[in-house]
Amino acid sequence: MAQKMLSFLRRISESDSGSKDMASTSSAVPVAREALLCDLGYQNNDDLRDTIYDFLRTIRDPEKPQTLEDLNVVYEDGIFVQEPTENNVQVVRVEFNPTVPHCSLATLIGLCIRVKIERNIHHRLKLDIFIKKGAHATEEEINKQINDKERIAAAMENPNLRELVEKCIMEE
Repeated sequence: MAQKMLSFLRRISESDSGSKDMASTSSAVPVAREALLCDLGYQNNDDLRDTIYDFLRTIRDPEKPQTLEDLNVVYEDGIFVQEPTENNVQVVRVEFNPTVPHCSLATLIGLCIRVKIERNIHHRLKLDIFIKKGAHATEEEINKQINDKERIAAAMENPNLRELVEKCIMEE
């Protein structure tokens, strides 16, 4: 991927004979960002968002037989593809809405969302997962847990929790 990006940037700079340094041109950053999405196989931000949503919509609720999409826990408008980092890492924010404000499985649902995306998107991604503002009694605490790499790693080392996650994200 880095090789493709370097090749793309090299082609742009060779074709732009009037510019000494591509980083100094105002259009360099957006062109590079567009190229990054194309190099990753996406047409645009909406394409990446739709791809992520297609993975999330099949996650099963831990307590009910329905999917998170069926229960409106995940929804297309809750996935935001933001500007890439300076290192051209795509930034995605996923917002989800637990079915009740005191949902005891909100942390597990957030973990399922993270694992499903990380297993299916095969490029670097900065992933931020949050409960919809005002939708849960302890949303700040849960948001902190589901975005902490050490807590996620520890949770996935627990065989019972790992089995629950696997059951929820398994494709039928």
